[in-house]
Amino acid sequence: MRRICLTLPTNRACAATIAAVGEEADHAATHFDVEVDLLILDSSDAEVFAQHARVVQESRRAPGVTVHHLAEADQRAFLEEVIRTSGVGKPDLLLDLMLPSGVSYGACTNRAFLIAGALGCRSVHRRDSDSDYQALDGRPVFPVHHELTSLGRTAADAASGVTETVLGPEHADKPVAMVGSSFVGELSVDIGEIARLDNDVYHDVVSLWAPRAWPEEQKRALVEESFTGAGTDPFVRDHSTLTHVDPMRVDMCNIAFLDEVYERVPLPPATDTIGSDYFLMHLVHDGTLPGVLHNRNIVNFYTPERRTDAGFMAYQLRFTKFFLSMLYLNSVYDQMAGAGASLLDDRHRVRPAAVADMVRESTLLDREENVHRLDVIDRSYRRLGGRYAEFAESLAARGERLLDEAQADMEDFALLIEAWGPLVEASRTTALHRPHPRPSSAPDASASCG
Repeated sequence: MRRICLTLPTNRACAATIAAVGEEADHAATHFDVEVDLLILDSSDAEVFAQHARVVQESRRAPGVTVHHLAEADQRAFLEEVIRTSGVGKPDLLLDLMLPSGVSYGACTNRAFLIAGALGCRSVHRRDSDSDYQALDGRPVFPVHHELTSLGRTAADAASGVTETVLGPEHADKPVAMVGSSFVGELSVDIGEIARLDNDVYHDVVSLWAPRAWPEEQKRALVEESFTGAGTDPFVRDHSTLTHVDPMRVDMCNIAFLDEVYERVPLPPATDTIGSDYFLMHLVHDGTLPGVLHNRNIVNFYTPERRTDAGFMAYQLRFTKFFLSMLYLNSVYDQMAGAGASLLDDRHRVRPAAVADMVRESTLLDREENVHRLDVIDRSYRRLGGRYAEFAESLAARGERLLDEAQADMEDFALLIEAWGPLVEASRTTALHRPHPRPSSAPDASASCG
């Protein structure tokens, strides 16, 4: 029986989300021929961790579901053993890249990838702590339904399980490597206030996502669709498309990857940088691997912490570092798009060395474009005033350091790609701690139908 890893990384209170994702795990084990490892990677403080632990211990999961609730100490112990067993060089640096002191969206998912290997899982299905499920007729609609219908099947076999297919016959033998959807509700990036305060500033800032050389019309189109997900329309019926999935149409709160992708290339481990966990979406798309885009969009919402002064400043830093990362990532994405199917070997597997070379080459780019990005953010935020002006003032004092960090982040990413194969191999023989025991009784299966 195939094992899957349904994972929820968190560093905040999210007891309700843990309970809801547990129901999705039940749905998967009840309706598909799989065993589910529900993996909660919990970096919360001791009080919040204890609240989460009570939810886990008091929940009654379906047969076939095993819950692993790991504190950072548990994760660190596992990683130290994996790194030691792998024999890779620079073990201290690699441990820091896998479990940094700062927030890293890529690193937390990379930990899930390695732990999935230790558990013998064939796929990783990721959710976020600041999200919830839509409902139809009072029942949640779980994305895992589409993920397990298609993931890992050849495109030819998966065609019978989707609404439509827009792939050419030359892709028929390739595996479906990614299944995903988007979100409804709040913008994926908390910048709605900027648009309300000054729409021109909003355009100037968000267009920094694009390469500087893009024409204005193309930048404006990008701004229009950025961070909006699937809008606000509620779910009414299923629709799924077998295709090369556009990364702009999916979100990391609603994604599943086949092991043949994430065991070949990890995510960028950059700290305090939103969007650092989206790399594999581009790799799957540009490498011409099949995927499925469905419409079981997850509900995105904002947690109260983001509205505090400290939360605001931290979030704006992550937003700024996202723009700085795009100097390098835009270059890599262009190279991957140009390489196309040559990114794959004759078994339709990603070639890690080719990706590492592209990442390392990007670190040689001139920083002038990023200097421009910092100038635009400084000017724009001072125009907005208030907390934005305060952030601009703080940014001015550390701009050079942020430029250095953006380049170093890509150098670290190239290093991690090169070490990833041995780390994955070592994870397969590394034991995880004993999971929480599952209470003997299980919920009524009909209660978790999506």
